[in-house]
Amino acid sequence: QVSLVESGGGLVQAGGSLRLSCAASGLTFSDYNMGWFRQAPGKEREFVAAISWSGRRTYYADSVKGRFTISRDNAKTTAYLQMNSLRPEDTAVYYCAADRTYDLTYRANDYDYWGQGTQVTVSS
Repeated sequence: QVSLVESGGGLVQAGGSLRLSCAASGLTFSDYNMGWFRQAPGKEREFVAAISWSGRRTYYADSVKGRFTISRDNAKTTAYLQMNSLRPEDTAVYYCAADRTYDLTYRANDYDYWGQGTQVTVSS
């Protein structure tokens, strides 16, 4: 069965960096666009970034543009989210997701598979 496993979360001070990884198995990874979402306590899940199956196209939420970078390695069936200049408001559980449609999408309902999430906490 399909499995997406996030790692790399943790506690970091404001201004610091983290790199999240999403290891995929049970699917043809290069057939899927990959997305990252996050959910803070008491808030709805929100889109962070997406990358096309080839890695050539990316799409970011305005709140992270210029600070976060999404990438992927199809040979390793892994997607990444490099997070720099972290802020306390970036604190959330971060989820990766896989989507087989052609267009990059920010809509959570468009994604077919989800990981279990990894906690990111940014202290001020």
